[in-house]
Amino acid sequence: MRRHDVARRESEVATDNPEAPEDGPLDNLANAFVGKLLDFGVDGVGPLQSSSQVLVKARREKGQDDEKVVDEIVSDHIKKAAVGGFVTGVGGIFTMPVAIPVNVLEFYTLATRMVAAIAEHRGYDVKSKEARAAVLLSLVGADADDLMRKAGISTAAGLTGSGRLATLAMSRLPKSASMMVNKAVGFRLLTTVGGKALGRLIRFVPVAGGVIGAGLDGYLMKRIADHARAEFAPRPEVAGEQPG
Repeated sequence: MRRHDVARRESEVATDNPEAPEDGPLDNLANAFVGKLLDFGVDGVGPLQSSSQVLVKARREKGQDDEKVVDEIVSDHIKKAAVGGFVTGVGGIFTMPVAIPVNVLEFYTLATRMVAAIAEHRGYDVKSKEARAAVLLSLVGADADDLMRKAGISTAAGLTGSGRLATLAMSRLPKSASMMVNKAVGFRLLTTVGGKALGRLIRFVPVAGGVIGAGLDGYLMKRIADHARAEFAPRPEVAGEQPG
């Protein structure tokens, strides 16, 4: 039922060798998926707001108070995730083959944007490849340690314990290392398509399935938000700023 748990089991083979050739079909798929998350979730494309635009809106409404701004960002994205989960589940088994892949991309685009907005608010440069890798790693929860270890960066620059993603965001990594992390995250997240399909087999009844989907996606978005809050602590120079 949980994205992270299913992903952990199903992607072990795919990520055990992060140095596999990058021109294979699975590598291309994982890289393309992560690329879309960064394009849609961080940079913004067309009608999709960037994480910076989301942050500007939250600050306009809540000022510079750290917790209020973060609360606004998180609340908005939990609501959007719940709506997406409801729409995905409302058709029951009849719409599942089409709805689930769309919902996975939508959910993780929202999650990427939410985490990037929180990170930027707290002083991290989400345009850097390191910060983007840290944002993506926040989506896989406890699996982040495993993916960093397989990429060979788990103990580099103090990347252990709480706040390791913030440390990663401020470090300097070889381009190959950040690409390896991004690809591994892509593999891990793509396996959630199968996990969601299995989870939604219990949601045969239209409307009722929508309610369950809304509750589950809202809950999972909150889990990611809680993880991001803990990992991306305010940087000292940002925490000391006065509201403008």
